[in-house]
Amino acid sequence: MTAAAIKRIAKKLGRARAEKVAVVRLDGVIGHVGPGRAGLTTTSVESVLKRAFETEHLRAVVIVVNSPGGSPTQSEYIAERIRQLASEKGVRVLAFCEDVVASGGYWIACAADEIYAAHTSLVGSIGVVSSGFGFTDVIARLGVERRLYSAGENKVRLDSFSPVNADDVAWLEGLQGQLHETFIRWVRQRRGKRLEGDDAALFSGDVWIGEKAAALGLVDGVGVMRSVVAEHYPDAEIVTVDAPKPLLTRLLGDQVHASVLAEDLIGGAVRALDRAGGVRFR
Repeated sequence: MTAAAIKRIAKKLGRARAEKVAVVRLDGVIGHVGPGRAGLTTTSVESVLKRAFETEHLRAVVIVVNSPGGSPTQSEYIAERIRQLASEKGVRVLAFCEDVVASGGYWIACAADEIYAAHTSLVGSIGVVSSGFGFTDVIARLGVERRLYSAGENKVRLDSFSPVNADDVAWLEGLQGQLHETFIRWVRQRRGKRLEGDDAALFSGDVWIGEKAAALGLVDGVGVMRSVVAEHYPDAEIVTVDAPKPLLTRLLGDQVHASVLAEDLIGGAVRALDRAGGVRFR
């Protein structure tokens, strides 16, 4: 065996034994968003998270988040799974905010021990929203008779084809308030004394760019992933752990997923709605 071959083998062995920082991307709307549209759910991210935390010689896991939010339940599930794996493996988790880390996206980022944002990242939106349409006038003009039958007086709350009911609106507002308090409690639990500023502003549903988010304590600093990781773990190798791509994306290319995310960001159309009144994080 030549000296050059021995050197190459030694180099490969050195890389294999080097400390690793595993990087996972969580990109897109949170929840089940329909055929051909890859939403983030606890099922869809399970394999990639497990592979990341099972990386040999692991020093830390990086979660790169780019999401406008979506399902409250899936946001909670994914964040809880990250915390479980981090505890089992005894490693720190760093989150990095890309274009938008809002509402449910920020919920997931809070699962990390440290959060960083770019100067131009949009961060926050700690609130809850629900929306719909009313068609009572439309069906009246068309001469359509609405026929609705149910067992249970509250089974048809917020029906789009019925007039607005004040009791139903009050019920929805109460549900939103409970979800909002749950969100706030999670942020306080994870961010603790790092939070700065007035609660009315922090939890108003507003968003901020990187430096302001850092000043408010929503993130720990402004910086991009490779620079921050190099500072924290200068001798570690960055290893990207890719999630399996949906069939449509594999066939047509990444532009499918990119265009879907752009549509949701620009239009504000987060379609991962909770069954209870179409409630989602925003």
